[in-house]
Amino acid sequence: MGKGWSKGLTKDTHPSILRIAEARRRIDNFRSWRERMKKEGKIKSEYPLLNRNGDLAELIGVTLGDGHIGRFPRCDCLRVTANSANKGFIQRYTDLVEIVFGKVPAVAKVKSSKAVTITIYERHISKRLGIPHGSRHDLHYILPNWIQRNKTHVIRFLRGLYEAEGSYSVHLPTYTHKFQFANVNPALLNLVFRLVSRLGFHPHMSPRQVQLSRKAEVQNLKNLLEFRRY
Repeated sequence: MGKGWSKGLTKDTHPSILRIAEARRRIDNFRSWRERMKKEGKIKSEYPLLNRNGDLAELIGVTLGDGHIGRFPRCDCLRVTANSANKGFIQRYTDLVEIVFGKVPAVAKVKSSKAVTITIYERHISKRLGIPHGSRHDLHYILPNWIQRNKTHVIRFLRGLYEAEGSYSVHLPTYTHKFQFANVNPALLNLVFRLVSRLGFHPHMSPRQVQLSRKAEVQNLKNLLEFRRY
């Protein structure tokens, strides 16, 4: 009986089959479609810098708090996670993502969870937001000068952070008022402490939170940031 032509070989080791497979990998089946979508304006062909305004400052803040930027071979993924009970938050940041990127995000309920995700896929999201991919647990974030120099932008940046990681509470029996920002990143806590102090308030900081406890200051900062006003 003659020896089979492929005996002892696989599709990864047979030279002829390997050449065919490599040629097929170089075929872009979606190229014509992608070029047509670009001409029709349905897919971006360029990814310029985002407009440096209050909307961008707030989106950066909420991304540092409740967001995540993932990396894929052809694009980035921005995902902001919200509590499904907070409809105002979901609507606000769905709208804000669309305003900043000019693209309607996907909003989806997470199975077996009370979470909702607001998601877009696009190229160079990380670079344009100035936030790295992946975990930010140990990130030493440096606030861009265009935000630092503008009080309105600082307030919008803080609003994004507080909407993501802030809490307001009143304990009537002890007449105690608290406005807190909680996070495990020391650099981000320090940044919030400095910015809130710059606005004329007197916060105190612990290893995991920045807190205001004076009743008048709590109300004034809450009103200034328009916290939970949707």
